Amino acid sequence: MNGIVNVYKEKGYTSHDVVAILRGVLKTKKIGHTGTLDPEATGVLPVCLGKATKTAELIMGTEKEYIASLAFGSETDTQDAGGTVTRQTEYCFREEDARRAIQSFTGEYEQTPPMYSAVKIGGVKLYEMARMGMEVERKSRPVTIYEMEVLHLDEKGARLRIRCSKGTYIRTLCEDIGRKTGYLAHMTELERTASGPFRVEKSFRIEELKGLMAQGRSDEFLTGLDELFMDLPLKQVIPEEDAMLRNGNYLTYSPREVPPVLGQEVRMYTSTGEFAGLYRVAELPDGQVRLKAHKMFV
Repeated sequence: MNGIVNVYKEKGYTSHDVVAILRGVLKTKKIGHTGTLDPEATGVLPVCLGKATKTAELIMGTEKEYIASLAFGSETDTQDAGGTVTRQTEYCFREEDARRAIQSFTGEYEQTPPMYSAVKIGGVKLYEMARMGMEVERKSRPVTIYEMEVLHLDEKGARLRIRCSKGTYIRTLCEDIGRKTGYLAHMTELERTASGPFRVEKSFRIEELKGLMAQGRSDEFLTGLDELFMDLPLKQVIPEEDAMLRNGNYLTYSPREVPPVLGQEVRMYTSTGEFAGLYRVAELPDGQVRLKAHKMFV
């Protein structure tokens, strides 16, 4: 089985739990998820099967969208409701000031990864250190908040829709917002509503997947590899070029078929219509322009 399943991860499951369950349900060994969600978080978790595991890194690199809730008045050691309160404060709530502080995070900002995260320092995951009572210095790194919509805001907390770059910790963002307002804050709920092209409206819960598999209807939840790249121009080779394509050899380029832009990526198909991978428009040392293999899926 090759393709991508848009799974809706429910509370209580780790991302690894989802993969382990689906390995049995879908009867496949080559399987992997595309970005960890905390056990208490819910939402979109694309899972790659077979040849599609080669796309996992591409999906992880796409932007994400979340619906997050935060509570004002305290911070916790895990930055969410599951942790132990470490700081509390009394405050005088002003909605206009809170909105301004929230919106100030739109754009690029330096974020420090939380101790309870899978980031490694010296080969050891931070959450493993945190569980031993350790706290180490972490380097901040740039993340981008493309859009921040306030869905609800009052003196108790806020509910936000956040569209952001890969690697953004929403728990940390909530804590940073609390510090910017002066009220302190921690995250109380998190749902990932999109990961790249995969949206919550077209996701499947584990029980739904079990039912569809039992009925032999895997085509209803399996996304083809090429659907990730539908915004790219396509080229279908002639039968004489099939072997060259499968071997990742250089192929002829025609500006009538593909935009004449060096580096332009192209979806490549065999003469029978099988998606083979991605090529790029490239200039060779002798000055000729050819299509060069970039990422192959055959």
